[in-house]
Formats: sequence, C-alpha cells, structure tokens
Amino acid sequence: MSAYADTMRTATDGDDGVFGELAAIAETKRELARREEVAVRRARHLGLSWAEIGTLLGVTRQTMHRKYRKVG
Repeated sequence: MSAYADTMRTATDGDDGVFGELAAIAETKRELARREEVAVRRARHLGLSWAEIGTLLGVTRQTMHRKYRKVG
C-alpha cells in the first residue's frame, strides 16, 4: 500500500469500512477495464464491428474506436 493510502487509513481510523469499500471499488474498476479490453480484442478478432461492440456495451462506435483503435 502507498504512503498516501497509509496516511488516509490513519486519518480515517474509525472509517475503515468506507476506506475499504473505496479501495475495493477502485480495484473492481481496474479489473473491469482489463476484462473489457480483452473482450473487445476478442470481439474484433471474431469480426465484430465497432458499432456492434459499442451497442453491446451501451456506447457509440466512435467511443469504442477512439478508446480501442490500437486493438484492431
């Protein structure tokens, strides 16, 4: 854990539940981003268009292309 996180933990001694919850949310977001990137790469490899992938993820094809253009 970083020095900043240690400081925050000490400063919020009675709020470990909130600190832990926020840390868990941050980790979940990182894991979800990794899963999304792998899924997008697989979808492109299978021939899905940016529009199809965007529809499945609830965003526009432009958003998908901008975010993952290096994927393929």
